[in-house]
Amino acid sequence: MNTILHAFGVPTVRFLDSAAWFKTIFISSNIWQNMGWQSIIYIAALSGVNPRLYEAAKMDGASRLQRIWHVSIPGILPVIVILLILDVGHFMNVGFEKILLMQNNLNLEASDVISTFVYSAGILKGEYSYTAAIGLFNSVVNLAPLVLVNRFARKKAETSLW
Repeated sequence: MNTILHAFGVPTVRFLDSAAWFKTIFISSNIWQNMGWQSIIYIAALSGVNPRLYEAAKMDGASRLQRIWHVSIPGILPVIVILLILDVGHFMNVGFEKILLMQNNLNLEASDVISTFVYSAGILKGEYSYTAAIGLFNSVVNLAPLVLVNRFARKKAETSLW
């Protein structure tokens, strides 16, 4: 990234040395990391949509955007809902390994999350009961939105995990 910035005459930035850049780097790298897998899932779901629906919409005079809105999205809506539920299930699990590898003393104020705190307090300092309670609380807090989103999806989209 600094090579590209330097090519445009912008001074280089030490991204991991700044707490202000940590969240931007983490979120953009997470999007880049998951983009391939999500693309495979959505393309596989789109291949399951009946091509006759596209032909019928085209014969009825639907534009490309109208075909996407009225044929493609309803065709893959169950997959969208399931992936949303799975993503909500990982809401509190923000990627311990990647954060731990990107973390240093200069960006600690922005990069310290529950999982890295549990690691440093539990494993490194030996406060096992305290960190076990934090881990349990984390799991309970994570379970509540998962159940709510699953229940909402079952009522509205008639698709759910259980």
